[in-house]
Amino acid sequence: MVVDEFITTLEAEKGYSPHTLRAYRFDVLDFISFSLSDSTDEADQIQTRFMASAGQVDKKTIRRYLAALISQKQSRRTMARRLSALKSFFDYLVRAGELPINPADTIPCPKLEKTIPKFLTVDDVFLLLDRIKADTWQAKRNLAMFETFYSTGMRVSEINGLDITDIDFGNQMIRVLGKGGKERIVPVGKRALTAIEDYRSSLTQNFKPVFLNRAFKRLSARSIRRILDKLVLECGLGVKISPHVLRHSFATHMLDSGADLRGIQEILGHTSLSTTQIYTHVSMDRLMQVYDKAHPRR
Repeated sequence: MVVDEFITTLEAEKGYSPHTLRAYRFDVLDFISFSLSDSTDEADQIQTRFMASAGQVDKKTIRRYLAALISQKQSRRTMARRLSALKSFFDYLVRAGELPINPADTIPCPKLEKTIPKFLTVDDVFLLLDRIKADTWQAKRNLAMFETFYSTGMRVSEINGLDITDIDFGNQMIRVLGKGGKERIVPVGKRALTAIEDYRSSLTQNFKPVFLNRAFKRLSARSIRRILDKLVLECGLGVKISPHVLRHSFATHMLDSGADLRGIQEILGHTSLSTTQIYTHVSMDRLMQVYDKAHPRR
């Protein structure tokens, strides 16, 4: 059906994560149900009916849908994602020759407030990592994995997809396949590399995936999150954190120690510098130190 074909095209052309593809599929189907004022049919039937009248969808239809989301008290972030999904979907229909124009093309996205990312202090990160007892191969894996998280700022999907051939131990570099299939090279610290070597030496074979589960298959992103939850509980941090918090912590601590913002952008794999700039809040302490030292009348 048309929505599945759209999602398949997105996956091939954009390299979106499974999570994003599922969200886009839900968003488009939700709009289709709204536009037909009927959500009782099966997904295939709804899509068939929609395509028969897709040319009647205009800006007013989409604006009514957005108004309905507001009445449901959906967040601006959710509305922005729904509109982004619709823009992509109608663009696909235009390219496929199903529609003459994209009715969502000129509708502006809701302005989003930039939220300050959650991050751990340096002491908390050290507490987490230092409490991992590397007494079994799985514990050694956990230490190596989260040392790599903090050393590189990689995403959980990038850690999950890491192969041993991606790591250049001699030059202390890792080749990372990021969002949209974009490849980048990131530096990695000696502590993380040493932990990886110690973990890999405890295995009976030289498996291709770096981080393995009990069946010696690639460790899933969901399993990585569960492992982190358990470690956080064991070390007594008292807060629930995600792997992405370690990525935020990496960027925060690098910037606070004087790293260049564009350098951090390259390491994190951000397309836009504005995405990286959310971390500038953490440089306030350093900024005040510079101010105190330099200003003649402070």
